[in-house]
Amino acid sequence: MPLTPPITDWATQPLRDRVVIVTGGAQGVGRGIAQAVLGAGGSVVIADLDADAGKACLKEWALPERAAFQRADVASERSVQALVKAALKRFGRIDGLVNNAGIAAAHGTPLAQMPLAEWQRRLSSLHGAFLCSKHALPALREHGGRILNIASTRAGQSEADSEAYAAAKGGLVAFTHALAISEGPAVRVNCISPGWITTDALAGPRAAAHTEAVAPRPRPAPGGPRGPAGGHRRVGGVSAVGPVRLHHRPGPCGGRRHDPEDDLRRIEGRTDQRSVPTVGGICV
Repeated sequence: MPLTPPITDWATQPLRDRVVIVTGGAQGVGRGIAQAVLGAGGSVVIADLDADAGKACLKEWALPERAAFQRADVASERSVQALVKAALKRFGRIDGLVNNAGIAAAHGTPLAQMPLAEWQRRLSSLHGAFLCSKHALPALREHGGRILNIASTRAGQSEADSEAYAAAKGGLVAFTHALAISEGPAVRVNCISPGWITTDALAGPRAAAHTEAVAPRPRPAPGGPRGPAGGHRRVGGVSAVGPVRLHHRPGPCGGRRHDPEDDLRRIEGRTDQRSVPTVGGICV
């Protein structure tokens, strides 16, 4: 059974008439976020390398007036330009960009044996956030848009043979607060850092084998959208194990629990980045 829950409508429809691009939006976390946008009344353009998965989403959702798919490689500038152009042609505006696409597998070749080409490929989430933000910014500025970057707790805590993944996610955190200063307050930029998330790509025996293989210290098993195997937070309709760190523009340090509505608040712009505290002791 698919792990991504069905679309759930929000009574207040906070994203009505808003248009959001979600990269990596045809599966996993990206799909959960895209469905949350649709449930909140918004329109969504999902960008993904997997055309079959993208078309399957559109067929399942059956919302042709509010959902579109564009095959895109976020590490290719030409492909990203085509994505932004397609979104504007279809909906006429862009209000939000969720930079989610990237290589989900945290573990790669040991660093001493890793080819430069693999290192570069594993930084695709960082390259994609740069390219998508670069080309979407003109449209985002017109409507006071929002950018949400999906990083990871791996930015602050790592496991063996995850150097490239940690570098990419740590880079996303730094990219977020730098871009927030550059573009705010006209365009607000935020980042969330979920822990391990059980999606259809990481489920069943694969998840159990991974947990056993890479956990030299006690930690909860990956959670799922229907219920946690351990403590969890919800991100775009799917569950994250452990802390979900929220990174904002500079503000007073402090802590608060993650509210499931925060993901949509960031896109809609209801969160005041200048006064909201960070979580996890990080003030950026």
